[in-house]
This record gives sequence, C-alpha cells and structure tokens, in this order.
Amino acid sequence: MSEKMAEVLRYVESNGDAALERLCDLLRIPSISTQKHHSADCRKAAGWLADELRGLGFTASLREVSWAEPGHPMVVGHDEANEEKLQSGQTHVLFYGHYDVQPTDPEVLWNTDPFKPCLKETDDGRKVIVARGASDDKGQVMTFIEACRAWKAVHGELPVAVSFLLEGEEESGGENLLPFLKANLEELKADVALICDTAMPDRKTPAITTSLRGTVAEEIELVAACQDLHSGMYGNAAANPAFLLCQIISGLRDEKGRVTLPGFYDGVTEPDEQVRAQWRALYPDDAALLEGVGLSQAAGERGFSAIEQTWCRPSFEVNGLTGGYQDDGFKTIIPARASAKLSFRLVPGQDPLKIREAFRAYVRAALPEDVDAVFTSHGASPGFAVNGESPFLLATLEALSSEWGQRAVMTGCGGSIPVAEEIREALGMDALMVGFAQADDRIHSPNEQYGLDSFFHGIRSWVRILAALAR
Repeated sequence: MSEKMAEVLRYVESNGDAALERLCDLLRIPSISTQKHHSADCRKAAGWLADELRGLGFTASLREVSWAEPGHPMVVGHDEANEEKLQSGQTHVLFYGHYDVQPTDPEVLWNTDPFKPCLKETDDGRKVIVARGASDDKGQVMTFIEACRAWKAVHGELPVAVSFLLEGEEESGGENLLPFLKANLEELKADVALICDTAMPDRKTPAITTSLRGTVAEEIELVAACQDLHSGMYGNAAANPAFLLCQIISGLRDEKGRVTLPGFYDGVTEPDEQVRAQWRALYPDDAALLEGVGLSQAAGERGFSAIEQTWCRPSFEVNGLTGGYQDDGFKTIIPARASAKLSFRLVPGQDPLKIREAFRAYVRAALPEDVDAVFTSHGASPGFAVNGESPFLLATLEALSSEWGQRAVMTGCGGSIPVAEEIREALGMDALMVGFAQADDRIHSPNEQYGLDSFFHGIRSWVRILAALAR
C-alpha cells in the first residue's frame, strides 16, 4: 500500500462519526419516488446531494426530466479537475446511484420511525443503522461520496477523473434514465461506470456483479365462451380456458427442466470453470442458497446447481395464475376466461424480442378454434455481462481483495438491474457493480438496515478502487 493511500484511509478512520451523521441527514429526507405527495422531498434529496458535491469541488446541478412520469430530477456532477486529468490521459469514471427510496408500508411493522435513522445492535453483535434507504441506496451512494471527500481532504484531488449521475426514479421504474443518457451522451461518457446498488454474497467476501439476467414478462388471457358455463350442462363439450392454460404452461418445460421454446438457448454460454469454482466455494450445495426460504434442493434445470440456475442459466416461471371461481365455498363452472402472468429470465446472448415472439407463436399453435389469446407485454430486456478481460474489472477486484483481506469474487445476479445495460446501450461502456449490502438488510421491507461494517468498509473500498483505477 502506498503511503499516499494510507493517509486517506487514516482520514476515513478518524472521521467516521461525521460521515455517519451526513448519511443520517440524507436518510431523514422521505424521498419516496412513487408517491406524488413526496415529490418535494425527492427534489430536496437531490438538492442535498448536489450541495454535498459542490462542497467537494464538483460542478453539480439538478437536471429536469420530462419523458415520463414522475419526473424527479437527475443530479449530475463533474469534478472541477476533470478536464486537466483527461488531458493527461487519466481514467474517467462515472458513478451511478439513486436517491429515491421505496414506500414504507406497512408502517405498523417498523420498530422505529423509518425516516428517523437510529443505530442498533443485532442479535449477532453487528451494529447497523436502521432507516428506509439505509441500504438501498443512500448508504451505498454515500460510501462513494465519502471516499471522494477523504481523497480531497487529504491530497486536495482525486486520483482519477470523476463524474456523478444520481437518479431519483429507480424505485418507480426509471423510465427517464435511458432517454436522459442518450440526450447527454457527450457529457456523461467515461471510461467505465461504477454502480453501488448490489450486495456481497456473505459478510466477508467482496464481490463484483459481472452478469445480470434480462427478462421477458408476459401476461396472457385465454377467452372461450361468452360467459361462465354450468359445468354439468357444458362440461366435456365446452372449451375450458383454465385447463388449456395449465396445459400450455406445463408444456413450456420438459422433464429435465429445460425450456421447450424453439431457439430458446441460442447464444447461451456457460461461465468458465474458474468462475464456477468460486461460486461452489460460496454455495457448496443447494441448501446454502435455499435453506433461508425453507427449501433445500434446486427445482430447475438438471445438471446445474441452485446458484448456477439463478446466476447463469435462463429460466421460465409462473408469477400468477387465475381463472374461474376464487371465493369461499365451491361453484361448479367452466370459466369463460383464464389468465396468467409469466416471465422468462434471460442470460447474455439471448434475444428477448425473439423469445417473446416464440412464446406467443407456441401459445397460438396450442389453441383450439373456439379459444383466443390476448397478450400483454410487461417488458423485455437482454441480459448483461461485463467483459472478463477488462483492466478496470481486474484492478477493482484487486483493490477489493486488499481491503477485505479475502479474495474478491465475480458473481452473477438472477434479477435485472436495467441501468447496467442502459449505460452500455447509450454510452457504450462497461458498468462495474460493486455493492456492500447484505442479504439481511431487509431492503424494500420494514426495518431496512445497513451495517456499519458495510458502510465504513465500503468507503475504504472505494478509496482503494479509485487509486487502483488510476494505475
């Protein structure tokens, strides 16, 4: 470790209380983006962050968005020394995070006021800060801001050129982000994006999420008779949409758990053995992933572990299913309509639009003459993967390993984080997803928390990463 960086880390250690108080100030702002009566609070949070950045020597401003509702402003900031650093060929990073938070309901389940952050000690002796947004994503955003503060306070400058993009609509759909990125391409383009909105696989192992699954979300309704029918008078003779829907759904997987749509696995590749070995070390058996939710064995594609099934294999799931009588008691009818909400999770290499059309063609081919299908799309996005040979990736892994004293790993994510692919689409650069959240942070739930170990190790990690990227 260089003495220059060691000085910055010592500053972080000696100024922890002030950093935590600044986080608490941000957490006190109820910036719930999905609720219109909190629009002013969202703007207040954006203004608070812009003020912080300006105080650190950034030119920072609120940028209005108007492509879609709700229209909460973006915060854009650039270090005043960026131009000089770029002229000398220094690395330029764009940091992305979001200041908006989820609603707090049901508030009766909160042990404390969700917007009055408090410190507590968990049963295992871990100290955490409890508040809405503590982990997702205000605590994570502040780890990077505090790392920049430490570099500036000690040496008067950052080791690389740094820009900020802080969003206020991530929790409400983020529909304005991609148009904003495209409209501000020249201003926001950098060498690499850094995103702090992900988690570690356990308390001690740092990680970079290098792959995400995309999605195809479809709602299908089958319509047959013009009304619900008496099952005694019409049973066996009339088409039953509920039964047909079950047949169609059951045919989408074979006995090995593989999706049966033609061309579904086109473009799908498997991670190399080195990466799979890292995953096995973290999750030696299926129960390591599933036991926390009361399960023990992977139920999907044969030949792949539970963690592989979620991190690197595509899948099909039934998210909701309805049709016919649902109330108390019994009613002998043949429903006129039945519907389902279905989703395909996709890995890099798959074409979401091609898969959506293959699914719809499969359904249409399975319908008898008297039954029609109505389709509603709820989104289609591709999977995302970071270039495994990226020098930015390798440098960041090394920096994380040094801070945590344990080899950093590359993980996948079974869900979708659209910003990573949108940054690539609009700005043409990779996004490194480095987060310090934990599985028990209760994000989106009552009593959300963020460990002080995550917060302070996070700050120190970014101090090291900024220095590593300068090399």
